Amino acid sequence: MIRIAALALALALSLTPGAAPAQPADRAGVFDYQVLALSWSPSWCATTGRAGEAAQCDPARRTGFVVHGLWPQYERGWPADCDTAERDPSRRESQAMADIMGSGGLAWHQWRKHGRCSGLSAAGYYRTVRAAAGGVRIPPVLAMLPRDVRLDAAVIEDAFIDVNPRLTRDAITVTCDDGRLDEVRICLTRAMDPRACAPDIRRDCGARMLVEAPG
Repeated sequence: MIRIAALALALALSLTPGAAPAQPADRAGVFDYQVLALSWSPSWCATTGRAGEAAQCDPARRTGFVVHGLWPQYERGWPADCDTAERDPSRRESQAMADIMGSGGLAWHQWRKHGRCSGLSAAGYYRTVRAAAGGVRIPPVLAMLPRDVRLDAAVIEDAFIDVNPRLTRDAITVTCDDGRLDEVRICLTRAMDPRACAPDIRRDCGARMLVEAPG
């Protein structure tokens, strides 16, 4: 009886969260592929940015897509907040990314959460973000949108594929938030070639979404 009770106690402890085996910590430079996240600025400005008078929300700029980030990914899940021996970027280095990321603050946040997992220096990560963004052409039909429209995710994907022939439908996903276009996410190999997104990333918005015109 004592032996059975001890066995039951050991089994119970093994099933409690505190007794679960420790998971290995995310390590810088260890990942399978990357996701380039392009955020639709008019949606962010309509819900958040204008209240803070963000520069990217200036109507005269007519800002469309901005780079949200370049995220290292596993085939399932992703690393974040990795330890790295690389120094953090200076404020000037982060602010220099505002032209494609909207603000230096976002660039810093992306370095801290994702860039440290890239295995690159801060300067190297920022260069890689630029290279990834420069390798994707924004569809003119979206960049010059004259008025608000409602579109399905497939229409936005087709627009990107039309001007980026190397992209395939399984390499791009479109997300929405509160009925608005949120992001276009493009999956890339470590060598910056388009590749199929893993299943946990391949989640298109299931409803027609509002795409507000820049400005």
